[in-house]
Amino acid sequence: MKNRYSFSLILLLLAAALVWPAPPAQAKESETPLQAYVEALGPGWNLGNTFEASGDETSWGNPPVTKAFIDQLAAEGYKTIRLPITWRHRMGDAPDYAIDPAFMARIQEVVDWSLEAKMHVMINLHHDSNWIMNMASEHDEVMARFNAAWTQIAEHFKAYPDTLMFESVNEPRYSDDWSKDEPEYFTMLDELNVSFHSIVRSSGGNNGKRPLVLSTLTAAPTEARLLELSKTITKLQDKRLIATFHYYGYYPFSVNTAGTTTFDDTARQDLIQAFDRAYDIFTSKGIPVIVGEYGLLGFDKSLETVQHGEILKFFEYIGYYAREKKMPLLLWDNGQHFDRRTFKWVDEELHQVMVQGWKGRSSNAQSDSVYIRKGSLLQDTVLELNMNGNIFRELLSGDKVLTEGTDFRLEGEKLILTSALLERLLTEEYGVNAVLTAKFSSGADWPIKLIRYDTPVLRSSQGPQGIYSLPVLFNGDSLATLEAVYTGGGNAGPDEWTPYKEYIRHYYPDYKTGEIKFTDDFWSGVKDGEMQLRMHFRSGEIVPYTITKEGFSIIGVSAEDASAEEPVQETGQSPEAPELSAEPAVPALSPAGEEAGPGPGSGSRQTLLIVLISGLVVLAAAGIYWRTKANRKRGR
Repeated sequence: MKNRYSFSLILLLLAAALVWPAPPAQAKESETPLQAYVEALGPGWNLGNTFEASGDETSWGNPPVTKAFIDQLAAEGYKTIRLPITWRHRMGDAPDYAIDPAFMARIQEVVDWSLEAKMHVMINLHHDSNWIMNMASEHDEVMARFNAAWTQIAEHFKAYPDTLMFESVNEPRYSDDWSKDEPEYFTMLDELNVSFHSIVRSSGGNNGKRPLVLSTLTAAPTEARLLELSKTITKLQDKRLIATFHYYGYYPFSVNTAGTTTFDDTARQDLIQAFDRAYDIFTSKGIPVIVGEYGLLGFDKSLETVQHGEILKFFEYIGYYAREKKMPLLLWDNGQHFDRRTFKWVDEELHQVMVQGWKGRSSNAQSDSVYIRKGSLLQDTVLELNMNGNIFRELLSGDKVLTEGTDFRLEGEKLILTSALLERLLTEEYGVNAVLTAKFSSGADWPIKLIRYDTPVLRSSQGPQGIYSLPVLFNGDSLATLEAVYTGGGNAGPDEWTPYKEYIRHYYPDYKTGEIKFTDDFWSGVKDGEMQLRMHFRSGEIVPYTITKEGFSIIGVSAEDASAEEPVQETGQSPEAPELSAEPAVPALSPAGEEAGPGPGSGSRQTLLIVLISGLVVLAAAGIYWRTKANRKRGR
């Protein structure tokens, strides 16, 4: 946020800076042995959706953990592995709450492999937070089970070296409202953490000095929650305690909602402020901090939720800023980043940005995509670079090094692609015509896609709510976000606080079939009547559309068809052939991971009678068209 200051105020601030005593050097964090220990933990990685799964370790889609995989993870450069573990369904009944010996042995096996691979290990109570949440109404039961779990874990691992850490509980909470702060929440969390500390420290062996990790309420880095955790840590007077929080980005950016489609200054400031708060409250006072999980929340549904270049910029910046604040990052990985079967990274560009961020910074640009309208006059095109302390080295098209002056120019931090280069590389085909690679003195390369596009064309269509979709000729463009408002006023659909709907959760483009599809979650929040949609595309194009909902009957009319009275496509027939897309196709999955319903096709406008009959048929067969809305299994 830019603030305006009067000239006199600026002079006063400058004068104050000259005479004000310099703050004490922020080096206290390096004075403690535990801070050095913590700084050696990065980079770190989470074995997500495995031992916290509701069944066995494979029930959420990942293969069994093997020694070969652990060894490969260490070979990738990871120094710490966090093992999220849910113990509840592996424990017996009161009064012993005995942990299944076979399960404890399996955890020990993975811990042993990790330590043998020279990694640090963190184990915790993970989705046990779901029963700990009932502490207010089931206090004695929750405390008895919690204490029994840590008594057994501490006893089992007490001879292990201090490269094994214990984390009290993952994302502790006492309400389904993750944002709600109540004094009793902090009191209950303090009681849990104090009990955890007492059990481990009194259990003998190496547990007397083992590093213990304590989380804020819901692992959120808000000031109130950080300060409350600070009170507990201060009270315990133990120099082997580590604070932790999780960071998944500025929420609208993280899930692509409320129109926040880029890693803009608001998203950047949210990150900066979160890390600064944790630094000021803990690190600067000699209490180390671990970022136990980080990533983007939208990844829980699809890696395509956030535009790829913006993902790269977010990961580059968090890697840099966490290092500045001396806080190691532990990547949250459900299995979507590092393939546990092939031992390959799913997104190599993201992988390189993360790796380069372990020691330095990578350069990037305002975008990784240059959209050029088909038939437009080709002109020199400017891309603003974010050098991040590096020097531009060269620009490649494929393996060919391009010529400065002829193919591109560099003016300060502006990369100018010449019209001659565009003329040579662009074709008349829609979609990605060429990929350039910008190389710098340090860090990861930056890809630049040259995309030929034209204004997307939305077609009118109709169909029952459960399978309705909107036919689109994408013409090389890609959908960025979608607005929905009622014609009579007010935001339409779920999350009424914003007209912009959430990508993947409410709608998603299917570039293979040429459709925009809507989820059951979207329709559940839509009232009967007419609403106006505005499709925002990544080229900057905005295309309007009108949808009328009556019961389970949906009629969509494009702006062109509304004025020309052209035919309406009916869901259930073959669509026109789709064009090449500038972005990877989003898998045609519902948020629950099920295959999406059939797509729309060409057809004629139906009469009102047919629409009414169709509506009655749909009402009679509603059970067929409505899928059961399942909660996506997430390992957080």
